[in-house]
Amino acid sequence: MANSAGSRKRARQAEKRRQHNASLRSMVRTYIKKVVKAIDGGDKAAAAEALKVAQPMMDSSVNKGIFHKNQIARTKSRLNARIKALA
Repeated sequence: MANSAGSRKRARQAEKRRQHNASLRSMVRTYIKKVVKAIDGGDKAAAAEALKVAQPMMDSSVNKGIFHKNQIARTKSRLNARIKALA
């Protein structure tokens, strides 16, 4: 465990940051699930709208270092392909 005052503070900061990142990661995953649910429901318009809302959240999570850029790019590509396949 942290002994010096500085290392105790770092441990507090790290825990606070971990919880914040977990919250952001969960939020993005929820937006992705909304898109998947709309796709599974067969509603192309709703799915496209849900993806339109989710994409900026996904991109900002990459900029914040929550997800790797290739993972989000792959996810967006697959969701887009599934939406196009609904036609």
